[in-house]
Amino acid sequence: MPWAIGSPEGGHDAVHPALGTLEDFDWFVERARELGLEIALDFALQCSPDHPWVHKHPQWFRHRPDGSIAYAENPPKKYQDIYPLAFDADFEGLLAETVRVLRHWMAHGVRIFRVDNPHTKPVVFWERVIAEINAADPDVIFLAEAFTRPAMMHTLAQIGFQQSYTYFTWRNTKQELTEYLTELTGEAAAYMRPNLFVNTPDILHAYLQHGGRPAFEARAVLAATLSPSWGIYSGFELCENTPLREGSEEYLDSEKYQLKPRDWEAAEREGRTLTPLITRLNHIRRRVIPRCSACGTCTSTTPTTTP
Repeated sequence: MPWAIGSPEGGHDAVHPALGTLEDFDWFVERARELGLEIALDFALQCSPDHPWVHKHPQWFRHRPDGSIAYAENPPKKYQDIYPLAFDADFEGLLAETVRVLRHWMAHGVRIFRVDNPHTKPVVFWERVIAEINAADPDVIFLAEAFTRPAMMHTLAQIGFQQSYTYFTWRNTKQELTEYLTELTGEAAAYMRPNLFVNTPDILHAYLQHGGRPAFEARAVLAATLSPSWGIYSGFELCENTPLREGSEEYLDSEKYQLKPRDWEAAEREGRTLTPLITRLNHIRRRVIPRCSACGTCTSTTPTTTP
């Protein structure tokens, strides 16, 4: 994340005043439920310097010899607005607080948590958190947002994460897709539930940047038909594909740093939206995928790219 969690107004169990109140959030969750949607909440275990935990639980952070709290670093980059947690001083305290925060949002209707970078925290921590939550609420889903070594991604799935991010975003040629889907449907299928995202807030692949609408359509069809779970990030429906700069996977005018209004009705009137295709794909998934038990590949003499 490009920002840290928390402010003087509250921490992981609060709503930023600019976004509304908990009552507004409850209304949002209920309205989504009326429309047949579920709300998933991003869960990032890191803090801003003014997060309430910094003052209430200083033992949860690493300290320098001068007594100051160590901020996040990934040399040569320094993230002075982010305080990473230390799990060795009060493991049980952090565990209990994490479970409390999750149950707080569960009480407000959230049953899906997308965990940010779980591979940067102790594996046993997540194993215990998920086990404790699922013991009483087995329907709660944890999605591992972990773009890391395959072995670690598989380990996270084995210790309890019900869904996993994948490398699908970077698999575009026929050979890449064939090899990767063969891997996902092999032995790993016994414990790993892949989620094929066509894009994310951080990843706008060059294939979408240069492929135009046909590339967006192709990736949507592939993701929707090759996995039980698939995902799209806001703006994909409108084929938004302008990068921050050439060679970058970051979006220009990224929503990570600003609110970005979109005129969905105008896009539909003008035929600029993929919503009809996405709707059709989801109808097909509901009707056909429950009867499917495996994914296979067919040889083809067409070019190696997907469109």
